[in-house]
Amino acid sequence: MLSLPLSRALPALGLAALSSLPLAGHAATLGGNVTLTSDYVWRGTTQTQGDFAAQAGLKATADNGLYASAWGSNVKFAPDTHASSELDLAVGWSGALSQDWALDTSLMQYRYPSSAVDLNWYELGATLTFRSNTWLQVGWSDDVMATRASGTYAQIGTRVPLGEHVRLEGALGHYRLEDAYGDSYTHVQLGAVWAFKAPFELRLTWHDTDSAAKDLFPGLAGSRVEAALQAGF
Repeated sequence: MLSLPLSRALPALGLAALSSLPLAGHAATLGGNVTLTSDYVWRGTTQTQGDFAAQAGLKATADNGLYASAWGSNVKFAPDTHASSELDLAVGWSGALSQDWALDTSLMQYRYPSSAVDLNWYELGATLTFRSNTWLQVGWSDDVMATRASGTYAQIGTRVPLGEHVRLEGALGHYRLEDAYGDSYTHVQLGAVWAFKAPFELRLTWHDTDSAAKDLFPGLAGSRVEAALQAGF
């Protein structure tokens, strides 16, 4: 998930290294999701320049909490990059810490297979969740967005069920990018989700960023509305 096309090279983590997971001897479950969205928005910035995106993901989880996942989407960056697709590969662990608290830790690589330049980069992440409805997420990379500079992302969010089929969601995020871009930015998102027929959901999300994001990523940040049809399995 990239906000600007960059040409700095990244010593890539191999596909085999990311996708290999010690599942032997442990029962594993498979899950996934598919989404059609009017705009692929990541951390407040559009990755498709406001165009539609088709997305799909698959996750294998062992009974000890270890997992491996892959997720893909179309993207639209600067023409000279020729980047048209994104593939996110992750390995991690998730599990309950207590009755109310859960933790998810992961190593993620963002890959752009069709790009003419090396845009690949990786991120260490952790998400702490309280009662399945409130979360704190932190991500760190020493090669953020393939710049060979460090960056730290933090987000706090919550979801509020309104009956059996509707929920509201909100999140506030901050991206520290001083080493890479000389500035940081903040974004907010508010959304409503309607689970109208299992496993399908309709999601409507409003995104907005501060002026720093607009200066860092002109034309990609700012206020926008995203509508999506999604399904999990």
